[in-house]
Amino acid sequence: MAPQFDIEALRTMIVGTDLGSFARAAAQLGRSQSAVSMQLKRLEEQAGHALFHRRGRGLVPTETGEMLLSYARRIVAMHDEAAVALGGSVVPPTIRLGLPQDFFEEVMPSALASFSERRPNVHVSVRAGRNYALEEDVKSGRLDVALAFTRTDHPKTGDLLATMPMFWFAKDDSFEPFRDRTGDLPLVMFDHPCLFRQAALRSLDDAGIRWRLALTTPSLPGVWAALRFGLGVTVRTDHSVPSGIRLLNDRFEASRVSRRLIG
Repeated sequence: MAPQFDIEALRTMIVGTDLGSFARAAAQLGRSQSAVSMQLKRLEEQAGHALFHRRGRGLVPTETGEMLLSYARRIVAMHDEAAVALGGSVVPPTIRLGLPQDFFEEVMPSALASFSERRPNVHVSVRAGRNYALEEDVKSGRLDVALAFTRTDHPKTGDLLATMPMFWFAKDDSFEPFRDRTGDLPLVMFDHPCLFRQAALRSLDDAGIRWRLALTTPSLPGVWAALRFGLGVTVRTDHSVPSGIRLLNDRFEASRVSRRLIG
């Protein structure tokens, strides 16, 4: 009896192969990993052959799997075309992008406008995230790609886009008034963990400068607002610094940070 392939199982096979991970496919398709495993097992039972073999932590198609994958692409494409022709709706492909808050207002709109011109039928889901979590979200399949800061000595992950210096910033005012009566330097920082926070504290400790945390927040606009009210100083790159905030000259450079595209 000829096999009756499940259209959604074929779709899962395509997405998992294209993403290089069936865990990512499960997240993108809104299914559990166990459900995806059952779909693949069912496909193999229907085909009567092994469709994948394990390579490291991932699965790659066998020769039979490559053959079925080729048919699957055409079957799913024809299925979706027929659905549209008959008045049905097909869920557009989705790209899930993560990036730091530093790039949310300036880089993201222009980048997505350019992307939409090239891929007008692709839905883009964007999430502003913390640097420490973006890489893990890509690995776990919660994101397809992320633009993230990493330390320059971080093991190579993703594609290096730029290396940027980190600087101290404060209110448009002189530096010395920020020291309180005890001589401590009040800091405005992201919540732990944060590589900018780590760099700032390491820089101050190395210089023997006493400090205290005046304000911590998970919000970059919150950091800039606190600086404008003179609550302390912080460390960031010089990208998209709002008005009312100034860079404390180069001798206060804290460290360097890499910007990478992870996916």
